[in-house]
Parts: sequence; C-alpha cells; structure tokens
Amino acid sequence: MKKLLSIFALLLLVLSACGVDKQVVEKNQNEAQKEASHEEHAHASGDIQEETASADVLPSFLNNQSENIRLVYQIAGQSTEILEWMPCYCGCGESVGHKSNLNCFIEEKREDGTIVWDDHGTRCLVCLEIAVQSAKMHKDGMDLKEIRQKIDDTYKEGYAKPTPTDMPA
Repeated sequence: MKKLLSIFALLLLVLSACGVDKQVVEKNQNEAQKEASHEEHAHASGDIQEETASADVLPSFLNNQSENIRLVYQIAGQSTEILEWMPCYCGCGESVGHKSNLNCFIEEKREDGTIVWDDHGTRCLVCLEIAVQSAKMHKDGMDLKEIRQKIDDTYKEGYAKPTPTDMPA
C-alpha cells in the first residue's frame, strides 16, 4: 500500500503530461472485449462489467491495458470511501447514469466484498485524473469536504456537467 501511494504523484504527472492515447486505449479495449471471460457482461451503456471476489482482484478487461490504467483501478478499489463522494466531470452522469467518480471504475461493492468493476475509466482521462487526484489529496491529509471542493473548483469550467454526487457529511 505504501508503494502504491508513493506512486500517486508520478502517476498523476504521467497522466497529466502524456495523457492517454485514445487509439491505444480503443485498440486495447477491443482486444479485451474479444478475450472477455464468461464472468464479464456488457452493460446497457456499452461498458463492460466484471465481478471479482474482492477489490484486490482486478478484472480481466484490464489485462491488455497500460500499467498506469491498472494502477488507477487498483487505487479506485482501495479508495471507494473517497471516490463515492467525488463527482466525475466527463459527462457520464448524463450519458450512462453514474452517480460519482467511483462508478467510472466500480459499478457495485457488495456486502460480501465482491466487486462489480466497470471499464468506463479505461477510456476516459478525466475519470482517471479525478480518481488519482482525490486519492492523493486524501493521502496528503485533506478531508473529504476539502477534496470535494478542490475537485469541483478544478473541473467547474470547460468540462461536462458533474455527476449527481452527494456532498460528504
């Protein structure tokens, strides 16, 4: 976990400076769909969803993705209590009904610990950035309200309408 957290700053720089090559992501996504296991299924939105036993087990649709994208999914799996309070500004609230940035990576976290992953985040730099920034700010000691304010301030102009995410208590 410590190693993972220390990579946040580097990952954020890589994602911000280099971006995600859309053609590579689409190619990887197409390959992942072709190799999808029986546990995966396409959601009505077109997103692939896959159930795993826990947040420690990443979905197979990440097998052909870059290490950075797999790392962000790992971060999301370990940061559900943060990301559920952070809105996403990519337009997914209106286009696919997401309620928070968490839904870009995880559709559902069940009581028994199983996770239903969503591949939406594999195709969206905004989703990836918000997840990494939120987790890093939390690691740096910011509380949920401070993180939420920073995310809202950062993405309020020039981005899509945010998801309808509740404010942290």
